[in-house]
Amino acid sequence: MRKFGLIGFPLTHSFSKRYFEEKFRNEDITDAAFHLYEMDAIAQFPELINDHPALRGLSVTIPYKEKIIPYLDEMDPACQAIGAVNCIKIGEGKLKGYNTDYIGFYESLKGWLGIDRPNALILGTGGASKAVAQALKNLNINYRFVSRNRGTDQNIISYDNLVRHPDILMDHTLIINTTPIGTFPSIDTMPDIPLDAITAKHKVYDLVYNPEKTFLMRSFEARGALSKNGLEMLHLQAEAAWKIWNQ
Repeated sequence: MRKFGLIGFPLTHSFSKRYFEEKFRNEDITDAAFHLYEMDAIAQFPELINDHPALRGLSVTIPYKEKIIPYLDEMDPACQAIGAVNCIKIGEGKLKGYNTDYIGFYESLKGWLGIDRPNALILGTGGASKAVAQALKNLNINYRFVSRNRGTDQNIISYDNLVRHPDILMDHTLIINTTPIGTFPSIDTMPDIPLDAITAKHKVYDLVYNPEKTFLMRSFEARGALSKNGLEMLHLQAEAAWKIWNQ
């Protein structure tokens, strides 16, 4: 029996396990199983690999998309450019990292935008934001990050600065939330966006998928803007991972 799974912390609301178990049933895949491997420290990873020799692939979620990199033998070149891993292929005594977040987001956003190429704000600077940034770059979309702490990076705006200068939103009409803010059960929370600056020209893509419509999405829709959640992206990245694990 081939084993696949998800590592991260916490894993109380996992899309991946439900998705793959349903896929195995629907496609009559009887030689595979998908498990959750919750780890409260990345240092537990080598022990996990040693204890489960039947593992052939792992998905990686918060907070280990960057912390996992030193434990890998090699990385896909595209994944190396992004600097974050969410998929590991295990075979021939080697662990190879990939980023299917990039694949899923790229395909999903491209289909949603059509020929439109608006300037974008990426909310958050974690592992998922790096895949989003690479996708935007490859779609020729200019972007800036929004974070709690700006630091010295000129391409990062602080939330405080965004609130003080809401005109920034006039020049950036695509908003992408890569943070977990608004995820169940904290469904009445959202990143600190000056909503008075949101118009019908704006679009928000929220990587959160639970709930189906986040408070951020509903707030944008109330001002005439379009919204999309991360469910399609998750489906596309899961299928990309399955293809990698089986190639």
